[in-house]
Amino acid sequence: MTSFVSKFLSFLGTKPADAGAATTSSRESYQDVELVAHPLREGNQFRISGTIERRSGDSLMQRHFIRADVFSNEKDAVDFTFRKARQIVDQQGQTLFQDGAAEGRI
Repeated sequence: MTSFVSKFLSFLGTKPADAGAATTSSRESYQDVELVAHPLREGNQFRISGTIERRSGDSLMQRHFIRADVFSNEKDAVDFTFRKARQIVDQQGQTLFQDGAAEGRI
């Protein structure tokens, strides 16, 4: 079935979206961090996915997160990604970057 869909879409000049591929990125500043939303496309839905970044001098620390929530359109996924990122920052505060690691998952 997938083969048929791929062939049909290639005939039309389009490719099916890769599952899990990030679509676009949006940024927002919040408190002393930068929030980056990059929802993951899964078929016709978008999963919450983002990064919380903090600069300390020349170094950049990032914390990546993915949640189970999925939305039918990308705009809703971006909006809820920012909402979730703000909630993480509010709940974890300074402990979010306390380990000093350049990258991590939350």
